[in-house]
Amino acid sequence: MVVTKWRAVAFGFGVTLLFSLVASLAAQLAILGGAVGGLVGGWVAGYYANSGRVSGAWNGFLAGSIAALSAIAVLVVVGLFVSLFSLSLGGVFATFGLAFTFLLFALLHAIPATVGGLIGGMYPREEAEETSQPAA
Repeated sequence: MVVTKWRAVAFGFGVTLLFSLVASLAAQLAILGGAVGGLVGGWVAGYYANSGRVSGAWNGFLAGSIAALSAIAVLVVVGLFVSLFSLSLGGVFATFGLAFTFLLFALLHAIPATVGGLIGGMYPREEAEETSQPAA
């Protein structure tokens, strides 16, 4: 049974989104940064899910795909702002065309996140033991 743990997805989402936005700032990191971000974010989601490999892969997939879609939304809004302020109608069309291309990359971004979640789900997480003092 697949268990969705939204806290783990949120942790993986944050890591993946951070890697994706940093990778979009430098052209040399664009492809590699997205794949590494998906892998690391998926691993974080799978590790914090602590529910096995299948649930880890599912949580990693959710974290990677949601982060990829969020990064696409941020980049499209920035592209529209730039093209509207430069009064270029061609820039608006180019931004929407690139948005559809980025959706294809979102699928490719979710694959490393799923693999990372699978790997992260294999590591059992040690829970801290609660020590309570006896009542006096």
